[in-house]
Amino acid sequence: MSRTRLHPLTIAATRVLPDGVAITFYIPEELAETFKHTPGQYLTVESIIQGEKVRRSYSICSYHQDATIEIGVKRIDSGLFSNHALTLRAGDTIDVLPPQGRFTTEIDKHNQRHYLLIAAGSGITPCLSMAKSVLQDEPQSHITLLYGNRSISSMMFKEDLAALKDSHTDRFNIINMLSAERQDVEIFNGRITGELLAQFANSGLLPITEFHSAFLCGPLDMVNSVAETLISLGLDKDQVYQELFTTESIGKTIKPTSAKVSENVHGQTVTVILDGARTEIKVDASQDTVLMAAQRAGIDMPFSCAGGMCCTCRCKVLQGTTRMDANFSLAQWEIEAGYTLACQTRPESDGVILDFDAI
Repeated sequence: MSRTRLHPLTIAATRVLPDGVAITFYIPEELAETFKHTPGQYLTVESIIQGEKVRRSYSICSYHQDATIEIGVKRIDSGLFSNHALTLRAGDTIDVLPPQGRFTTEIDKHNQRHYLLIAAGSGITPCLSMAKSVLQDEPQSHITLLYGNRSISSMMFKEDLAALKDSHTDRFNIINMLSAERQDVEIFNGRITGELLAQFANSGLLPITEFHSAFLCGPLDMVNSVAETLISLGLDKDQVYQELFTTESIGKTIKPTSAKVSENVHGQTVTVILDGARTEIKVDASQDTVLMAAQRAGIDMPFSCAGGMCCTCRCKVLQGTTRMDANFSLAQWEIEAGYTLACQTRPESDGVILDFDAI
């Protein structure tokens, strides 16, 4: 099934969180296979808000075998969708793409692993799905969570984490870091950084080499700093998985217009292969990325964050030369194999061909 196809899903429930809301979707029986997810993946949602089509991605926070899917939406002061989300109620319908994302862990009941989860703020969302799924379905595995917030009251999923801790006291360890509220133990005050992680390791609080893998989700500076420190302390880079925050200000959606617009645009010719169909557009690299030009031409190209972070718009360059403005998600081998991110890609030659169907 096409990964670009949106499905209308009905909201089963909403619950208010500090600085946000959790939204639970019913999954019809006929879409159960389509919406199966691996812990750590995200959903892309789309709504018409103030006359504008708005598409955003939010991590799944529910147990991977649940019949419903829940996402966590952090409110952004000027965020179109996050503020709209606060008005949603059970029974409302939203268009949703099937689960995507590679910040994941495969669940196996035979695993005997110790996972390190490091999150800041709403970065807890994918980590929560991992924790629920591992603790439920890997009875011999353990989880240590290092979680950073401004204060206890600002934690998005405080009750969920408390319930997990109560149910799995011997296998789930939580270390709370607070940056705007003092705790009795001085080392637990402040933000999560690589330097802090090194202190934890040296003090014996986090025996880094005992972890099978580490999953980091939060702002760029935190993720980069912590990943570098984890590797320096003995973890292999292949054991460290990263996902960055995406904010609603990263990728501005261009309102679609008639496809005829592309005929009058100056720039390079780009052919897009999507679901077996070929579409030709003009892209002025001085003004637009491929994604922006496609949106102006009314082409429904797969995308989510539009900030180079989620990999939803990953495609392969079959012909021509291109450049990316930024890349926070493609691995080096993917770049070497010719893959690029349409939201960050600008043509540097005429006759570029981009294949979204390439695996």
